Amino acid sequence: MYAVIKTGGKQYKVAAGDKIRVEQMPADIGAEITIDQVLAVGAGDQLSVGAPLVSGATVSATVLSHGRHDKVRIFKMRRRKHYRKQQGHRQNFTELFVSRIASALGETSAEVPAIAAPASGH
Repeated sequence: MYAVIKTGGKQYKVAAGDKIRVEQMPADIGAEITIDQVLAVGAGDQLSVGAPLVSGATVSATVLSHGRHDKVRIFKMRRRKHYRKQQGHRQNFTELFVSRIASALGETSAEVPAIAAPASGH
């Protein structure tokens, strides 16, 4: 069973047991969150597509960690004009473990892995 969810302005196809990195969410590590913006749910050859959301469908996930993606370098230059500009950007993310998908088509779940204790300090 899989679901297409929407969070942080992006869409993700998830199944129970998947780890995904989404836009940063204000949740503590180890917290259980419920995503109710489910756009589609599929189980075998059955597919339930919402208009725009599937009613009654939820995806439960556990927050594993927070972090930052690799640096993206932005370099702009105009040849022969003595212009060059360099920037860098690192986007924050939240890593989620999808533990349960529930809808009218059925329910599937996965065991949440043990979460390591967060390191103290910065």
